[in-house]
Amino acid sequence: MHARFAVGKSKSSKSKPNIQTSISKFFAAAATKKTESDNANKSGTNLNNFHPGVGLKKKHCEDGVESPGKRAKLSHDGDLESMDTNDTSSDSTQEPRPQTSRAALSCSTLEKLKGFSCAGTVQTNGAEARGPDLSCGGGLMVHSREPTHSLTGANRDLQGEEKDVEDDDQKPAPGFSLGQFAKAGTSVSKRNGTEASAPNRRTKSIYTPLELQFMEIKEQHKDTLLCVECGYKYRFFGEDAEIAAKELNIFCHMDHNFMTASIPTHRLFVHVRRLVSKGYKVGVVKQTETTAIKASGANKSSLFTRELSALYTKSTLVGEDVNPLLKLGDLEDAEDVVRDTPNSYLMCVYETWDKHLKEFVVGVVAVQPTIGDLMVDCFKDNASRSELESRVLRIQPVEILVPSDLSEETERLLRNISVASVQEDDRLRIERRESCQFEYDAALSTVKSFYSDPSHQRQDGKEKGPISYHTLERPVICCLGPIIQYLTEFKLERVLLSCSSFKRLSSETDCMVLNATTLRNLEVLSNQTTGAVKGSLLWVLDHTQTAFGKRLMKKWVSQPLTSLQEIRDRQDAVAEVLSSDSSVVPCIRSLLNRLPDLERGICSIYHKKCSTQEFYLISSTLARLATELQSVAPLAQAQLRSSLLQSLLLGLPPLLAPARDFLRVLNENAAKKGDKTELFADLTDFPLIRGRKEEMQTVLQEITEHRREVRLTLKNPSLDYVTVSGQEFLIEVKNSMSSMVPGDWIKINSTKVVGRYHTPFIAEKHRHLLRLREQLVIDCGREWINFLHSFGEHYYILRKAVCHLATVDCIISLAQVAKENNYCRPELLEAERQIVIRDGRHPVIDVLLGEQDQYVPNDTHLQGEGKRAMIITGPNMGGKSSYIRQVALITIMAQLGSFVPAQEASIGVVDGIYTRMGASDNIARGRSTFMEELLEASEILARATSRSLVILDELGRGTSTHDGMAIAYATLEFFIETVKSLTLFVTHYPPLCELERVYPEHVGNYHMSFLLNEPDTAEDEGEAQPEFITFLYQLTEGAAGRSYGLNVARLAAIPEPILRTAALKSKELEALVDARRKNVKRLSDIWLITDKELLAEWIQSNL
Repeated sequence: MHARFAVGKSKSSKSKPNIQTSISKFFAAAATKKTESDNANKSGTNLNNFHPGVGLKKKHCEDGVESPGKRAKLSHDGDLESMDTNDTSSDSTQEPRPQTSRAALSCSTLEKLKGFSCAGTVQTNGAEARGPDLSCGGGLMVHSREPTHSLTGANRDLQGEEKDVEDDDQKPAPGFSLGQFAKAGTSVSKRNGTEASAPNRRTKSIYTPLELQFMEIKEQHKDTLLCVECGYKYRFFGEDAEIAAKELNIFCHMDHNFMTASIPTHRLFVHVRRLVSKGYKVGVVKQTETTAIKASGANKSSLFTRELSALYTKSTLVGEDVNPLLKLGDLEDAEDVVRDTPNSYLMCVYETWDKHLKEFVVGVVAVQPTIGDLMVDCFKDNASRSELESRVLRIQPVEILVPSDLSEETERLLRNISVASVQEDDRLRIERRESCQFEYDAALSTVKSFYSDPSHQRQDGKEKGPISYHTLERPVICCLGPIIQYLTEFKLERVLLSCSSFKRLSSETDCMVLNATTLRNLEVLSNQTTGAVKGSLLWVLDHTQTAFGKRLMKKWVSQPLTSLQEIRDRQDAVAEVLSSDSSVVPCIRSLLNRLPDLERGICSIYHKKCSTQEFYLISSTLARLATELQSVAPLAQAQLRSSLLQSLLLGLPPLLAPARDFLRVLNENAAKKGDKTELFADLTDFPLIRGRKEEMQTVLQEITEHRREVRLTLKNPSLDYVTVSGQEFLIEVKNSMSSMVPGDWIKINSTKVVGRYHTPFIAEKHRHLLRLREQLVIDCGREWINFLHSFGEHYYILRKAVCHLATVDCIISLAQVAKENNYCRPELLEAERQIVIRDGRHPVIDVLLGEQDQYVPNDTHLQGEGKRAMIITGPNMGGKSSYIRQVALITIMAQLGSFVPAQEASIGVVDGIYTRMGASDNIARGRSTFMEELLEASEILARATSRSLVILDELGRGTSTHDGMAIAYATLEFFIETVKSLTLFVTHYPPLCELERVYPEHVGNYHMSFLLNEPDTAEDEGEAQPEFITFLYQLTEGAAGRSYGLNVARLAAIPEPILRTAALKSKELEALVDARRKNVKRLSDIWLITDKELLAEWIQSNL
């Protein structure tokens, strides 16, 4: 056996024999792989076309971090790649070998080869092993035909594979560095296209280990954008990188086989929130191994293991990755952070055809994982899916779970709602799941296994036992099963344990019915112009100071009460806040100011996904509230008369008490810094952490005691360890004293003045200490999760306390609105059916106009047994629509417990408000304007009762005059005679006013008053001028004769010639209609004449 190793003349010629011997042993060891190499050639793998510049040049690691301090190392068993320069393939035909540029090898580099040796026994198996040719003029040329089976992490880097960031203080394993040869030369061949896609020598794959790892995870989560942790960055690959580059406005480039883009770790939460707001599902893949522990393990040379640690969508933004809260206001003050939506509901929808009832039945489950709300519903629906639409608009979910075989009607509805948002970030995300998950048997099996799990027993503070789901309807079960499976993927399924009896989304016995059309027409939650909250009833009433108070106020506004006692309790509480001189209310108001989102915070703790900073903020806030409310309790009991306020304030301190016990355990400074290793001030209940710290202390003591030996060795009694650039326990020795340093000491770094060393003892103990520190971090993380779990046992008690605080916040908000706008307390009646309002004002317009322009108040008199229908006419733009909206909004305000904008109001409890207003088609659903009108009217006719308030604005105008008028007449007559509901009917059809003569006891004609100003100039013959109208906005008894539409045309800046022509044409048509009426009257009069004298008189008067 021999190795060809030719070296030219140089100054270091004396050392050449040693070099040749060492390198010969190394290349001889490669011959042991010949048999495997032959097998590789037979299988078709040809790696002979290997260029020295491909694997030997210095590269960036796959994690995006350059590690210049690392070099390729030879493993201790001498197991390296074959570097035989001859092709030993069994093929008879040899392919021509491509020319490769040879990196020049300087003689100074050859000098460095002294220190390299290769241990191991050489076994040639009868074959001659040949090494590479080395010469001063030629450099090194390597041809490899097979992968090695034992490579260090640095060898992977040479092959263009992934290398993770490791600590600089990790001691490198001794070995032979091939990278020195390539970097020593003056020229290195660059990769061409063929070489870039050449199979990896170890894995026989064109993909790097990191890419293979990514592909494996991506295969399991194809619909997810994956952020892969690589050192100090998170990287995107392939199509994910292109999407991230587009949405995040970051750079995307080709790296090996995939496009890639990266973001820094400390900005992860910003970019995840941005991607989620765009509707993507985002997964965070993190490293599950630490550097020091991995370096001491058996798999130290393998790739860092990674796992999907978290998934995020619009409804599941819970966790440290998306909410690294450091102090109150951090997220609110950050301009580039997408803020949390007030409501982030996940809704699951399932529909089925009931063969017996011959109707569509829809099941709905709505859950808000971020705060713990859970609601269910089951209802019948029509072809237009109006019932489903009303629930979607009321809840306003950010994500909907649907089966893949969803009906076309429901698909169209959800699509229209999704694209209706003004901003893309607000669009509804639709998640489609396999239809088999929604089948009853499969869903019931999922529900049973979930709720029968011993760890999922009842956790809402009630007696132990399984949660009851047997009373739920089949469609609801078909929704509950898939939503359990979906939330389990996000590790948020615990939120479904919050209800032993599932809360109904809409119960007609508890709340007023406000369907989707009513919510939209009355602008209850948002205005119709921009879709924003400003300009809506919610905007007027919501002066809450807390996030959880705002959520509750939205529920109050969209679900007014029908229970008279609950309404009066809220009114009493509002009146107490308005009139009480007690110091309790100002104290409570100051406590509510600048509170963090406690509801979301305790739910994050319950999911065990919160940071130490967030936990400390939430727990310290709860503890502070408990202390201060405890001091206020005696005053509240003595000075407050409202039973609701008393029960809320007196019940809060015991509910908040558990937070103080958990706060005592924590170290405040460590919690604020996020240091879990020093988080627990008292380690009595944490023996694992205490034991680990004792081990670390023992190692530190041993290192400290070792300092005595070092001092004796160096004869320096004052010597102490130093720390430089993170390197601990360094022994600093002046270069002039380096002769005293033992030969086995390890030189870490040096300057011109001193050298810094580790003794073998310190090196070993330091590695051990690093392993203990990393293990301590892991142990503290586990104990932290257990700590959060123990806090979660009090979740339902604390959540009840937060609900009490939210109720107090809403009551104070209603009182503030009433005081600022001079509202009155309405009288609510249970038996009577009436709406009587004196000097009522539109709550939104009244606030928008402010003090400069006073809103004209109007009265309303609707009596169920008296005049229960008002037919309202008048000029266009006269204020008819504002008036009828005003009546409906005052009714809603009264039943949610608020004071109302009027001088006096007496309202009987209404079970629902139904509206048909405006004119608009729906091209997406294939409906004309008139069809939309009739569908809305049909729904009202089917659902309205004698205790409902019905508002119809210009029904029938979507078709010709006679058909529209006839439908409007018949519909109004049906409401008056059959339904007997309280009705406001706005129309421009004069014949409808005749119903007052037909039903004088139940119908009244009204109009919005105005002043008519005739033109001053004399009209020429054949010309006409439109009248000038001054609107008075005052409701007056009697019907209006005309609508004066030309006045609105003038206000709209229609050109004057058109106005004159229209005025002339209007007069002609009016004259024609008047002539016809006169002729009809004459005919009817002459038909009744039976006497000659009367006939003669008629002829004389009419001719």
